[in-house]
Amino acid sequence: MEDNLEYRQKLMADYMQILEPLLRYYPWLEQHAGEQMSSSYRAEEMREGGFSIPVYDSTLLAFVREASKSRLMDRNYPYVYTRNRIKDHDTERNLIHKATLKDWNLLCGILSKYVMGGKTKATLWSEAMVEQIFYLVLKKMKELVEQKPAVIELPADEQ
Repeated sequence: MEDNLEYRQKLMADYMQILEPLLRYYPWLEQHAGEQMSSSYRAEEMREGGFSIPVYDSTLLAFVREASKSRLMDRNYPYVYTRNRIKDHDTERNLIHKATLKDWNLLCGILSKYVMGGKTKATLWSEAMVEQIFYLVLKKMKELVEQKPAVIELPADEQ
């Protein structure tokens, strides 16, 4: 039983070390959750039929850059979505809310979809901000690594 507690404490310490660089963005994500954090740049001299370029908040870009370098990224995030039957933002938020330490890979998969997917699909980073996904995943991960491991008391006759 003690080995299990030690393993859990070591696991939480490892997760905290991985998560720590991203936690400096937590207050900013909390403050701006639900906001549109990008705009489109369209040069005045562009002719009809030109394209617009998304412009992102610098803090959001720094968060995405930091997250993409972390060990939280899961290249198999589509499998996480298939396995958990995630089809919409409500399902994502519900699973994030219910997540436990055992669901760490689920949280990594959801975060990965928006961080890694945003590199090829420009709207995902903004979508993650508007739908509060970045904030909720980081909040849940923070809660999980900061919680005290439960100590299970055995009855006197089993000790």
